[in-house]
Amino acid sequence: MLDPGSGVLRRDGQPVALGQRGIALLKTLLEAHNQPVEKGALIDAGWPGLTVEESNLSVQIAHLRKALGQREDGQDWIVTVPRRGYRLLKASGFRPEAEIFPSLAVLPFANLSGDPEQQYFADGVVEDIITALSRFKSFAVIARNTSFVYRDAGDSRKISEELGVRYVLEGSLRKWGKRLRISAQLVDAVANVPLWAQNFDGDLEDVFEFQDRIAESVVISIEPQVQKAELARSRRERPESISVYDIYLRILPKILAETADQNAEAHALLTGALAQEPENPLILALSSYVIEHRRTMGWPPFGPDDTPRCIELARRGIERANGDALVLAMCGITLIIVARDYSWGLAVIQAAVDTNPHNLAVVVRAGVANLYCGNLDAALDYFMRARRLSPLDPHAHMTFCGLADIEMIRGNYEQSLLWASKSLALNPNFDPTLWLLIANNAHLGRIDEARRYLQHLLLIAPDSTIASIANGQTAKVNDRLRIIVDGLRLAGLPEA
Repeated sequence: MLDPGSGVLRRDGQPVALGQRGIALLKTLLEAHNQPVEKGALIDAGWPGLTVEESNLSVQIAHLRKALGQREDGQDWIVTVPRRGYRLLKASGFRPEAEIFPSLAVLPFANLSGDPEQQYFADGVVEDIITALSRFKSFAVIARNTSFVYRDAGDSRKISEELGVRYVLEGSLRKWGKRLRISAQLVDAVANVPLWAQNFDGDLEDVFEFQDRIAESVVISIEPQVQKAELARSRRERPESISVYDIYLRILPKILAETADQNAEAHALLTGALAQEPENPLILALSSYVIEHRRTMGWPPFGPDDTPRCIELARRGIERANGDALVLAMCGITLIIVARDYSWGLAVIQAAVDTNPHNLAVVVRAGVANLYCGNLDAALDYFMRARRLSPLDPHAHMTFCGLADIEMIRGNYEQSLLWASKSLALNPNFDPTLWLLIANNAHLGRIDEARRYLQHLLLIAPDSTIASIANGQTAKVNDRLRIIVDGLRLAGLPEA
């Protein structure tokens, strides 16, 4: 799979490093659609404006053949057409428009401390970051053996061109006394624009704990930054693209908007994406999640078959997940909330956490899953971990709402209100936050305050009733639903 924009070739899901000329030649062969390409045309593509010998082309073609591997029938993908040039054989099911994924290289961090021993520490941090980032399926990460060749290379734009990546993570290490500082920066190397930067300070006595903390913090920050940059690029450079990856990028803000209208728009986009790729695990999982979320919020259904369709999409997503933690997490939530298969759902969620414990969307969903299953201590641990790692990530409103939910179940209404207020500040359109603000105030006897939040709820979700909320809030332990419904009823929410 080739991304012609960033120049990343992926074989069996793993990135293969190709130089700029190799990418240019491969694109030219691809665009010929199974037809021979003259040697002169290939030389013009790989060496524009230069006069070179055919032996240079032969070397590049040999490199491409090695990078592509062999077809199932044992042939090379690129075959020689005698006295003419070369031809790229078309695979069955070949799609001219390659799916586009972002790519990232983590460079060795510069040692600015004057102590050569600290280079081992810096390299250890970078290795941990590469290992953790490799768990994500939403972008490709260049292997350590390739990116470490560029120690002290300096020019991130040149590195980007040679490795065929868009994003570069670079950094430095400084030491003074018994203190260490690591500085990290994520750069869009193609546009030459910094996207994110942060410093980390620690003591040499806790060197391994410090190393783990840096790697974890960097990894958790990088994934949403790359996602945000890719969304902006999709809108700017590929506004009319029907690529499944572009559709995925456009769906994310609609899901996070937490409104019935945006949810319906996401569902429409996903329906189109499924028509293109009915076996794509991420699209299956998102399709399931959008229907599950609509049901959970008590919004009007898409159709009479929402429940069985939602469960079927989740099961297909799990079957095709292939180790994608986010797919497993979204599908696991559907099993718990919609299918009410609590044991299977929790097992799938745990598999997601084990696969990628650094994905915040996974950690938050693990908290939600345990909350619905009545495992309050486990839910609290997951929510607090998410809050500690990234208090302002796109899912932070769900984290604070989950913490508020736990405190409400335990009867700590004042503390629950504090967490719910934080959730409301981050996203005023999340229905469960308002349920908790209404219910907690009602249980504390603050009926006027409860009704003020009830007006807000009915403004953003006018179809809300006791019945619609209760129908979507199935849980293994019913205390949570009872406390919420009793509070909503005290505040005056209609029964049906």
